[in-house]
This record gives sequence, C-alpha cells and structure tokens, in this order.
Amino acid sequence: MSFLTRLGNLVSRKSVTMGDASFYETMRRLGFSAASKSGADVNTETALQVSTVMACVRVIAEGGAQVPFKLYQATNGRREAATAHPLYDILHSKPNEWMTSFTLRETFLIHAVLTGTGFIYINRASSGKILELIPLLPGSVTVKQAPDWSLRYEIRGQVSGETKTLLPEQIWRLPGPSWNGVVGMDMTRYAREAIGLAMAAEETQANMQKNGLNVTGLYSVEGSLNPTQYKDLSKWLVEEKAGLTEGGVMLLDRAAKYTPIGQKGVDAQQLETRNHQVQEICRMFRVMPIMAGYSDKAATYASAEAMFQAHVIYTLAAWYERVEQSANCQLLTSAERAQGYYTKHTVAGLLRGSLKDRADYFAKALGSGGSPAWMTQDEVRELEEMNPMGGAASALPVPTNVSTSNKPSA
Repeated sequence: MSFLTRLGNLVSRKSVTMGDASFYETMRRLGFSAASKSGADVNTETALQVSTVMACVRVIAEGGAQVPFKLYQATNGRREAATAHPLYDILHSKPNEWMTSFTLRETFLIHAVLTGTGFIYINRASSGKILELIPLLPGSVTVKQAPDWSLRYEIRGQVSGETKTLLPEQIWRLPGPSWNGVVGMDMTRYAREAIGLAMAAEETQANMQKNGLNVTGLYSVEGSLNPTQYKDLSKWLVEEKAGLTEGGVMLLDRAAKYTPIGQKGVDAQQLETRNHQVQEICRMFRVMPIMAGYSDKAATYASAEAMFQAHVIYTLAAWYERVEQSANCQLLTSAERAQGYYTKHTVAGLLRGSLKDRADYFAKALGSGGSPAWMTQDEVRELEEMNPMGGAASALPVPTNVSTSNKPSA
C-alpha cells in the first residue's frame, strides 16, 4: 500500500497556481545534478558525500533535535508543561509508530538545512485532533501558491507516482533562510560552487594517492620510433608505472630521459585549497569551522569554549525559533494559541558552563552578596533536573550581606 493510499480520503482542490517550480527545482526532483564550474556534479546525494557538508548538516540537525521540545501553556502569569494535551506526547516522545521525537526532528532539520524546506504530513482525526506526524521527502513535495496567497501541496507517491493535493492544515512546513517566504533556499544550489570545488579537490587528491603521488611527465628517447616500437613502448610504460606505485624502479635505455611536467601536491597547495573549502562551505551553512571538526592552530581551550557557546546562540537559536514558530502556527489552532499554548525548546543545558560558573550564577540568582534574588531554590533545582523541595524553597530567599532595614518585608 502506497503512502498516498494511507492518507485516506483527503480533500483535493484545484486552484490557479502562480510561480510553479523553477526549472532547477524540477530537474532536482527528477534526480539530475547541476554541474559546477569545477566540473563536479552537485546534488543532494553527492553534496552529503563531502565531509564538510555532512558535518554542517549534522551539527545543526543534531543540535536542534538533542534538546527537549515540549508543549507549554501560559496561564495567569505562570507556565506549565501541557502534559494533558494530546500534542505533548507527539512532540516530546512519539510522533508516530516507528520514530522517536529526536529522529523526526533530526530528519526534519536535515531536509530543511540541505534542501531549504522540510515537510511533515499532519495526520488528523475528523475532529481535527493530531494523531501522528510523518516526514515527507522534499523531492516528493511541490508547493504552489494561488493568487490569493494560499498554499497547496502536491505530494507525489514514491512507488505509484500518484499525485494528491493537500491543504495547509495537513502539512507542517519548515523553510530555512528564504527568498520568497514560501520555500527555503536550496543549499545544494547556492553553495554549488563551494561544494563542487571541494569535490574536485578531493578527487584530485585521490588520484594522486592512487598514482603513488607520482606526477605526470615526459619520456623521451634518442632517435625516432616506428609505429610498432611506439606501441610496445607505451605498453611497457603502463606496466612499469604500475610497478612504480608499489615502490618499483623504472629502467630506461636508449639514452631515455624522464622529465616531470606536473605539479606535486605541495606545489599545487592541495592541502591549503581543501582547508579553505572547509571554511567556504561552513560560511554558506553559517556554521563555525570548529563545529565541523576544523580548527586553526591559534585556537585555545577558552576560545573553543566561547565558539561552542556562540554556535548555540548564533547558529542553533535561529533554527530553534523557526521550528517553534512554525509549530505554533501550523500545529496549534487559533483557539489553542489564545488559551496560552505554545511550543518551546529547553536549551539551558547547552548553555551550561563549568560547575564553578553555574555555582556562581545560581548563588547570585539566590541573592548572594546582597543582590536581590530572582530565582527560588526550587527553580534552581528544576534547572539541575532535581525534584522540588517545596515550602521555603519555593519562595524568593532573603538576600545575604545586607542590613536588616534593607531586607524585604515578608
């Protein structure tokens, strides 16, 4: 049974579309590559074979999926996890029968980071209640916008090839950085030259290794060769070259000379080129090179720690906000948002410093040194995954090291 059959009796509406898929997008869906100036064919599959691309995609997708994603409700100035809402367990634990929340969100982000837009099918009951969330392959979805700005989604079955049109309330759409606000920018297209040059540099290095790091050259002999001699000499050179890759020695006769005419890897600055492409690709994905496994010699432990913190703030935070706002708009109804429901990532764990830094922060939050307290002991315990104590621990503590007259009244 195809996926489209499983969707059941869905409403299909015909609408006048504007801005059908571009030629490039159509070719990508059909599996064709786009050649870069370096000659390398860049598509989703070949791009992921470049280690830097894979590292950038993974570091964003894993960073977005590794933190808890929960549904909350804010009422009367307080917020609480909305564990009674049916969407809570779907987002936090089990979105469908075969995936965990981590797996779903990781896949969702991989699609959005690399191809520009992630798509998830929202399986709803007749009452509108969300039953499960199912990720869709980006190449199987075409987004069309009608003159009234409303969206429709054409979903193509992977086996049958059948196409169905789904309504906005049936799709959770996550665009990355976008030109039109409908779909995100496909990084295999916009970073094609940087990725293609990295692929070409890797292929050049592989060929050099395959040839035993020997460069091409000119074999010359005295006198002229007849066709038979030329053919025999060419065959002999091929056989001798195979021996050279294993450390053999070439024997030359007839005053023959071998003159190298190619560049060695060090002369072509092969390593420098490959390192530069790591940084170029990281720029396109807005990922710090250290997060992709590249670090210059000047990096220290302190600077590396600051870079890790900056990665959360300047790279992951934008994706957290995209996921949260798209979930709020597409998974929650207007009535539910009016009742205070909203989604949120728990990112505090990623921003934790050392034990000493956390101890100093919590001490000040609890009023140490005379500063007014802004956290209770139970709130601190919650951040450390500890159970609340209740009683006095649930009230703001009295600041220390201040005179009695300056202490807040009970």
